[in-house]
Amino acid sequence: MTTAVIVGGGPNGLAAGLHLARNGVDVQVLEAADVVGGGARSAELLVPGVVHDLCSAFHPMGVGSPFWSDVDLAQYGLTWRWPEIDCAHPLDSGETALLYQSIDETVAGLGVDGRRWRAAFGDIARNFDDLGHDLLRPIVNLPAHPIKLAAFGPRALLPVSLMAKAFRTDAGRALYGGIAAHVYTSFDKPLTASLGLMIAASGHRYGWPVAEGGSGAITGAVATALIAHGGRIETGVPITSRSQIPDADIVMLDLSPAQAEHLYGDLMPSRIRRAYQKYRVGSAAFKVDFAIRGDIPWRDPDCAKAGTVHLGGTFDEIRHTENLRARGVMADKPFVLVGQQYVADPSRSSGGINPIWSYAHVPAGYTGDATEAVIAQIERFAPGFRDTIVEMKTTTVPQMAEYNLNYAAGDIMGGANDGLQLLFRPRTAIDPYATGVNGVYLCSQSAPPGPGIHGLCGFNAAQSALRRDRR
Repeated sequence: MTTAVIVGGGPNGLAAGLHLARNGVDVQVLEAADVVGGGARSAELLVPGVVHDLCSAFHPMGVGSPFWSDVDLAQYGLTWRWPEIDCAHPLDSGETALLYQSIDETVAGLGVDGRRWRAAFGDIARNFDDLGHDLLRPIVNLPAHPIKLAAFGPRALLPVSLMAKAFRTDAGRALYGGIAAHVYTSFDKPLTASLGLMIAASGHRYGWPVAEGGSGAITGAVATALIAHGGRIETGVPITSRSQIPDADIVMLDLSPAQAEHLYGDLMPSRIRRAYQKYRVGSAAFKVDFAIRGDIPWRDPDCAKAGTVHLGGTFDEIRHTENLRARGVMADKPFVLVGQQYVADPSRSSGGINPIWSYAHVPAGYTGDATEAVIAQIERFAPGFRDTIVEMKTTTVPQMAEYNLNYAAGDIMGGANDGLQLLFRPRTAIDPYATGVNGVYLCSQSAPPGPGIHGLCGFNAAQSALRRDRR
């Protein structure tokens, strides 16, 4: 029997292990932490019975993942929950732009920009599964749906700032800008519109759901499926040298390129080793979790119905603060994401105390304290928020990097999303998962198709390993 060792038990490492196990491979997962999950873990951080997501929180790309659907994670305990409103983006004027799973409801709320929103996202949402088949894998491939890909291409090539000119109102531009900001990149560089377009379209196709019981329920279900297929998982096993990795036919690395190079660099072809050494990290997340009594007192009540709230003001303000962050400058009013997962999943709350998840976009390696900046941005649109806080916990950028070694300099996206690295990660190659070392593959979110709790980086890497093993 072919054997495999998976180094790292995050979503992609577990996905790689599960796909290999389903294909008859003897799989062993080694996870440094005491619990598997990587970026998809949950815990009672502040108040007993109140569950917080430790990193990833909303999963538009997860619920639509073809691999999760094929595995049928529901039979292993995963249940998705949807809020009434996927995302709200309040403005200082008092107006709020709302993103619904239904594109018709979204269009109806955007007034004169409704028709433009449908033109920008309608066909991408309708064709999302076919486009995903071509885009959620290495870019160097023959497309299965070339006509649909060609229709998407002209918009995908644009910078975020140019794509935003399609909208005429502050609400329409801000809604798109907040979604595009998820990509953590400068708004003025080519190709940056593409990921924002796909995130919005995936929301219209599948919504922005949460996992019942916390994001850890996703990786918990994958781990259960892996064990059901004969896989073994060992936690509390940090790997710091190659000698600690058991002999196996296949080694899958759910690690950053820097960590992979540390373990296998001396065996890699020089061109691949240089590519890993030059791989660039992106900007960072500064996270603040709150336990609050009741709901956030939003000025606009519709915000209380939304699973996600984007706080950054107008498109021009978001563009300015995101471009500052990309240049390594901390903004006074950073872009802040607020998660109200309990709106869709009340099981996360207890005794009238609700969990609030938030993080600010900050420069890579930021060593300051952005806690007050986060609270101020919430207070800006929800006066009196401070009075609802029962407990709070700050996770600084260095602490984020310590929590997960894949998050170098606090980068939760697995690498910078700009330039050629946006298209070719971790390097330009027909098979970007291969490390150049026989039997060793990179399966983390630093490989295609990139970040998101969809498991496709691991699935694609496992496919590559199986093809080569069969040869």
